[in-house]
Amino acid sequence: MGESNVSQILSREIRLKQRPVGVPKEGDFELVTVPLREPREGEVLVQNIFMSVDPYMRGRMSERESYIPPFPLGKALEGGCVGHVVRSVGGRFREGDLVLSMLGWREYYLSDGTGLIGIDPSLAPIQTYLGTLGMPGLTAYVGLLDLGQPQDGDTVFVSAASGAVGAIVCQIAKIKGCRVVGSAGSDAKVTWLLEEAGVDAAFNYKKVGDLSAEVAKHCEGVDIYFDNVGGPHLVAALDQMKPCGRVVLCGMISQYNITRPPRGPGNLILAIIKRLTLRGFIVTDHLHRQQDFLSDMSRWIAEGRIAWKETIVEGIGSAPRAFLGLFSGDNVGKMLVKLGPGARE
Repeated sequence: MGESNVSQILSREIRLKQRPVGVPKEGDFELVTVPLREPREGEVLVQNIFMSVDPYMRGRMSERESYIPPFPLGKALEGGCVGHVVRSVGGRFREGDLVLSMLGWREYYLSDGTGLIGIDPSLAPIQTYLGTLGMPGLTAYVGLLDLGQPQDGDTVFVSAASGAVGAIVCQIAKIKGCRVVGSAGSDAKVTWLLEEAGVDAAFNYKKVGDLSAEVAKHCEGVDIYFDNVGGPHLVAALDQMKPCGRVVLCGMISQYNITRPPRGPGNLILAIIKRLTLRGFIVTDHLHRQQDFLSDMSRWIAEGRIAWKETIVEGIGSAPRAFLGLFSGDNVGKMLVKLGPGARE
């Protein structure tokens, strides 16, 4: 791309048009085209190749106090993305470099390099840095190993087990010598868990009447429950926990779109009777584990011990639909939006 046409680049971006009430709708978002100026000294122009959509983003769409500020209205949303530098003016990144950032939901962006991380495309396809080698993978790694503290022979139950986080939790647990049971929302996802992720048992929770009885059928007690769903899954897990079991509270996607507070688990007293540990966590509190995670995960991938699945939607205009698909179970594994050329899939 020559210098003469840099200033003529038009970048499309997705903005939050209005705050969703309940389940978000495509009308809550808007696609806007913005012109980009030329990069100045010390800046780079990046074209995004892949962007991530993640359940946690739903919380940022509401005007409420949380661990991260809400998205402002009328501005581009943010999220994980990987792109390549198409022009550099004296910055620390050169043209052609691949970079990871949180400036997703747009096709191009200008940056002085703050928050950009160079990535090595030789380890895995570049979009893997948004999933297995990215924040979902780190979430699974920290949540299971540091909070769950698995021991050889433990039974681990994982909800949303075929998702970007859950699938990695299952496989790390297997690497650590655990028996792993997963729940998922379709027969195809159950098949993938059994045949590709290597779990010991899995079931389609949408076909189950008594969720607690189904967990009991596959588990002679649960040592670790990794919760991505909340609601009835948490109730069922509490019923089946062993004494001194650990409940890792990672996410509760069943409650992200509710409009009134749900009733709490009626069996929470079991946490006292069974001396359970229930602990929530936010992955950004554990970034000091990043290098350990990358070292271990890169090795496990090279050894063929980690499998993953991606659901890829094409085009920036499809990003809202991809995001909404997270709440209807459209994805198997990581949900991604492909924005531009340059990917090695």
